[in-house]
Amino acid sequence: MHFVKAKSLLTKWNGMNIYRGCSHGCIYCDSRSECYQMKHPFEDIEVKENAPGLLENILRSKRKRIMISTGSMSDPYQHCEEKLQLTRKCLSLIDRYEFGASVITKSDLVLRDIDLFESINKKSKSVLQMSLTIADDKLSKIIEPNVCTTSRRYEVLKEFQKRGIPTVVWLTPMLPFLTDTEENVRTMFEYCIDSGVKGIICFNIGMTLRSGNREYYYRELDRHFPGLSCEYQKTYGNAYEVNSPNNDNLMNIFNSLCENYGIIHNPDECFRYIAEMPEKHKQLSLFD
Repeated sequence: MHFVKAKSLLTKWNGMNIYRGCSHGCIYCDSRSECYQMKHPFEDIEVKENAPGLLENILRSKRKRIMISTGSMSDPYQHCEEKLQLTRKCLSLIDRYEFGASVITKSDLVLRDIDLFESINKKSKSVLQMSLTIADDKLSKIIEPNVCTTSRRYEVLKEFQKRGIPTVVWLTPMLPFLTDTEENVRTMFEYCIDSGVKGIICFNIGMTLRSGNREYYYRELDRHFPGLSCEYQKTYGNAYEVNSPNNDNLMNIFNSLCENYGIIHNPDECFRYIAEMPEKHKQLSLFD
């Protein structure tokens, strides 16, 4: 872990990444890709120590309330956050200035900040986005070794449901020849139904591989599932989009289930829902 003074924080889409790199160890992580030009080892987490100060300056100057998101590149609730609490500090600022917040995570550490999510949601809007990929917890501990299992993430979703905080699930990636089964899809869908998720984001039953994350993924496959990387190379070559051979059937099942239960499942519609602020919170008070 190393610390830097960042010059900027928010992207043009109002996203922020307080950390760069990750300690969760997910073998499929796209953020390892060379295209992101990370100049330090992935596990050597870069910490934007001045993130709260940068964020407060932004919030003070904005005239329009917006949703601020975090977690698209690096999980905001990885292990160092437990001590550093930079994500919590940023959420506290969002709460104070009555903006909206959306967080993508795999970690149950997010429960520590459920009080802030609840307060933000009462004043404006908060959304928890949780990644679910593997119903089998034993397999989860191999593929996502340093973060809580899917069954624990389901418990987190239930806690947010109890507080009336909306949730969206990322049902991705689905790993060909490992997790691309009907049983896996249906089990995780049951988690989503029981926890009352607003939307499920699933582009296809598959994953992406490109230079950087492909090599790491194949090394981990060779370590845990000997011979499987050869199956990938034979089937997909150097393709970026790596969809399951059973993609069409499983996506039909997924789409039908979402439609039957009234769950938003078009990715663009999910993103619109996450980004939109409630109408009643768009006007500033006379005292702002």
